[in-house]
Amino acid sequence: RGSAMSVQDAAAGARATPGRPPSLEVRGLAFAYPDGHQALHGVDLRIEPGERVALLGPNGAGKTTLVLHLNGILRAGAGSVEVGGLPVAPANLREIRRRVGIVFQDPDDQLFMPTVGDDVAFGPANFGVTGPALRERVDAALRTVDMLDYRDRSPLHLSGGQRRRVALATVLACRPEILVLDEPSSNLDPVARRELAEVLLGLETQGWGTSMLMVTHDLPYALQLCPRSVILDDGVVVADGPTRGLLADPALLARHRLELPFGFTLNP
Repeated sequence: RGSAMSVQDAAAGARATPGRPPSLEVRGLAFAYPDGHQALHGVDLRIEPGERVALLGPNGAGKTTLVLHLNGILRAGAGSVEVGGLPVAPANLREIRRRVGIVFQDPDDQLFMPTVGDDVAFGPANFGVTGPALRERVDAALRTVDMLDYRDRSPLHLSGGQRRRVALATVLACRPEILVLDEPSSNLDPVARRELAEVLLGLETQGWGTSMLMVTHDLPYALQLCPRSVILDDGVVVADGPTRGLLADPALLARHRLELPFGFTLNP
């Protein structure tokens, strides 16, 4: 295991907001599965409001295990998780699951209603939004991902990139504190990959104010979207710092089975 390159400070792009708690604060998180496998060994992670962070690491590093703690699917063996200052605890799970918007790798896991509009309305309706407010939520989310004209279409008739953007809209409609994206660029052609990146980069300028944790093996996508990256390996945070700096360290990448695509060069 390498040593952490830096703490989560100004050099890592953190932007503490006076009077507002961090979007995500993980302290000393440890977890072992029933078979005894220790997946997390005291993970610390803090994400400030509006911050975009990539979570990198090889298969089996504990990334999925960490994500499943953020909305209470798994419960910590030790340590704590807070979302917007609210502890992830049984009494808070309904609100936590609104605050943590997970966009799954496969849109089929999120799109199951007859129309795009129905899919996007499902989440906020489940949290009690009705009438004109619900329609406004749906329209705003679809407009953000450039899919408003597809509101009455079946998700089955959309391209893979369009489905990925609608899946994002289903989460945005719930007004989450933090977006968690699981391998967002997987199986997308270059145009769809670019379109999704443009949507994600535009969230802040459109006033969503949503923080982002992007779990990915796509290192160029992490560089494009996330000023800060965290490398998790064997259940431990081994590096935390500016994405460009981490990707410019070939020895660090090699130690943790991460690799830039052939021919990819970091521009100065």
